[in-house]
Amino acid sequence: MKVSHEVPRCLLEDSKNFNDYQYCLVHLMEEDKVYREHFLQCRDEGIPIYLDNSLHELGTAIGGEVLMKWIDKLKPKYVFVPDVWEDKDASIVNARKWIGIKLPEEVEKVAVIQAKSIHEAATCYQTYKDLGYEKIAFSYGAEYFKKLGSGPESIAQAQGRFAMISTLYYNNVISDNDNVHLLGCAVPQEFSWYKGYKFIKSIDTSNPIMAALEGLKYESFGLFKKPQINMNQAFNIDPKDVNIDLLYYNIESFKKLVD
Repeated sequence: MKVSHEVPRCLLEDSKNFNDYQYCLVHLMEEDKVYREHFLQCRDEGIPIYLDNSLHELGTAIGGEVLMKWIDKLKPKYVFVPDVWEDKDASIVNARKWIGIKLPEEVEKVAVIQAKSIHEAATCYQTYKDLGYEKIAFSYGAEYFKKLGSGPESIAQAQGRFAMISTLYYNNVISDNDNVHLLGCAVPQEFSWYKGYKFIKSIDTSNPIMAALEGLKYESFGLFKKPQINMNQAFNIDPKDVNIDLLYYNIESFKKLVD
């Protein structure tokens, strides 16, 4: 699996040392000069970029002229087309629109599953494949995941996404030859459960970074709960407030979970 950890502004250059690709949030390309210059430099260096529509951070996905502007400027390897949180039908409408939009030849579109049940997830996934999407993503935070798992909320949520993806796989909705991306996580040990699932090709998560910024050290199994701090709160953190040793310890511990 290709892995990328989103980081605060002060760690952007360091992230080249531990990320397989760079994960870019389109709203920050609009708002922050340092962030913008970093990703334009990554483009010039030939580092693969995944361009996200910022739904998770803003509550509403950025599309239209703004997303197209940064697709044209960055020439990312992948772009996540606009989706609507937990709304299967609206997300399919957007996916149907975007499959017909012409992008630079080197840019591939990714559609994100949005659903309120396993049945809706299966319908959404199959519809995306029928539309021609070759890479499909699953977010970690759907409310119904908690009902599919058990125990503390973060653990149940992780178990729920795993249960949903496993159900789709064992019912032949997802095949071994598919190309799946996992967006974020509640707890990092979830990724260790997918060993042998050949269709999971890439993941992105800021979890080991946010845990370090919160002073949480990874256990050998992962974490009991999701860190409370998020990228919106941590983006402008002072480098002096970053425990670099703990940060790299968590990153290395994460690698052991997914290897």
